[in-house]
Amino acid sequence: MVKGILNLLMLQRPTVRTFFKFGKAKGDTGKYVPIVVPGKVSPERSVPEDINKPPYYFKDMPPGNTLGKPEIKNADQIEAMRHSGKLAAQVLRECGKLAKVGTTTDEIDAFAHERIIAASAYPSPLRYAGFPKSICTSINNVACHGIPDDRRLANGDIINIDVTVYLNGCHGDCSETFLVGDVDEQGRFLVEATKSCLDQCISLCGPGVEFNKIGQFIDRYSAERGLESVAVFIGHGIGSYFHGPPEIYHYHNEARGKMQPGMTFTIEPILSLGGSEVEVLEDGWTAVCLDGARSAQFEHTILVTETGTEILTRA
Repeated sequence: MVKGILNLLMLQRPTVRTFFKFGKAKGDTGKYVPIVVPGKVSPERSVPEDINKPPYYFKDMPPGNTLGKPEIKNADQIEAMRHSGKLAAQVLRECGKLAKVGTTTDEIDAFAHERIIAASAYPSPLRYAGFPKSICTSINNVACHGIPDDRRLANGDIINIDVTVYLNGCHGDCSETFLVGDVDEQGRFLVEATKSCLDQCISLCGPGVEFNKIGQFIDRYSAERGLESVAVFIGHGIGSYFHGPPEIYHYHNEARGKMQPGMTFTIEPILSLGGSEVEVLEDGWTAVCLDGARSAQFEHTILVTETGTEILTRA
């Protein structure tokens, strides 16, 4: 089985860019402690028998296929996704309050796991393509897919917490980057700029809008601010499946396809103070910026409506 979503994305990546290459950081990228090796990961947390689980809980399965025609959700599916999205957003907000100096990411994962199952939902990342934990926690130079472990958060860290829940047969997916203690000016700028980038991407969306407008905007936006989009990671369709079509590229592209009412997908730009190139650590998941620079990410699941969009992952 392919280990790690990144490996699958490498097989599917567009040819317009070389995503994996050695690069150099853009001068002074601030004060922080980079992640070099993963910490110690605790055993898998249990899920009660009465919780409705996705198919990949019961058997090894590869990541979902993001190629093909996007699904148009019906009213019942949309309502189910409103509930899963709201729960994911609530759990994410509560996890953010735990992002304090001295807290381990494993402790945040434990809280999220118990909070999700208490709501009769399933933590979507658990066992997805072999992922061992219930949320993703990505610190400083970790672009995404960080595995919660025994590392304690330090003053000045930035941490992305990515929460996805499976409730009533549908997934809801969102993430946010939080400041830990006293973060330096560059770090605060990066986090604020990335949040604004996502907000403006969502404002572009609506029926009849080409998907490629998202990536084209991110390309301009990041260049104007001296940032780089970590382009190998994409947004995706979502519903009863964790990952499906359409693919949402976070870089300039000419991919065809237009948004239609009833489509649901994520937008999840990762912006870096340095270069856009990443490598995956030995755990097969943790993707770090090759030049050691910090990155930030924000994500929402959105629904295309007849008149615009609805953010489904809003608490």
